[in-house]
Amino acid sequence: MRLDGKVCVVTGAGSGQGRAAAQRFAEEGAQVVIAEVDTATGASVADEITAAGGAALFVQTDVSSEEDWRRVIGRAVEAFGGVDVLYNNAAVAPAADGSVVDVPLEVWDRILAVNLTGPMLGCRHAIPQMLCRGGGSIINTSSIRAFVGGSQPIDAYTASKGALVSLTRSLAVVYGPQGIRANIIAPGTIRTPMALVHDAHGDAGSQMRLARYPVGRFGEPTEIADLALYLASDESRWTNGAVMVIDGGAMINYV
Repeated sequence: MRLDGKVCVVTGAGSGQGRAAAQRFAEEGAQVVIAEVDTATGASVADEITAAGGAALFVQTDVSSEEDWRRVIGRAVEAFGGVDVLYNNAAVAPAADGSVVDVPLEVWDRILAVNLTGPMLGCRHAIPQMLCRGGGSIINTSSIRAFVGGSQPIDAYTASKGALVSLTRSLAVVYGPQGIRANIIAPGTIRTPMALVHDAHGDAGSQMRLARYPVGRFGEPTEIADLALYLASDESRWTNGAVMVIDGGAMINYV
């Protein structure tokens, strides 16, 4: 199995991309910590993995809380002995986001707290445990919005995802010599509940966005999970500081 013996912490694992990754990691032999703010969905994923014969632990987590991160990593060490993989997948993209002239400041602050401070805190507390085990893999989820603008602005989300790219590159340089690699997954539009906040996958706006995708469709959570599996596994041992765009060709399509 590709992740046999590895302990993987996955945030936002109650639905969408995080859920798909947690299940995929468990199928490949990982012991998975489900770090999810929603108790019902987080517990459900852990139960599904356990029922299928895998190893999973649910920890209710607000990723913007440093105390919650102390508890998550502590539980991972207590239950499974350490941390090998940190997949910072959790994010928010509320409908109240917009341009810098109209996004409410409290919305801006909350988006950056979850999407940027959250991964930072996860790294802060997971890296010492990775060092104890001789290395590890940090996977941070950005977005193609980190690199391109949009006629319908979501500036707080865009800023958070762009900053996360820079943070990840810094981590890759600082901790690469110590066996910890850090990489970015930058998806296009994926068919998840969070994406539905801004895109009904069938309305006029959705059809306009879909036209940007040469493959003719939006992505599926399992397709991101496959890439995350590569980055979590030892197959990616020479992949460090990479920004891996997975968007069906949307970013290169000049219409």
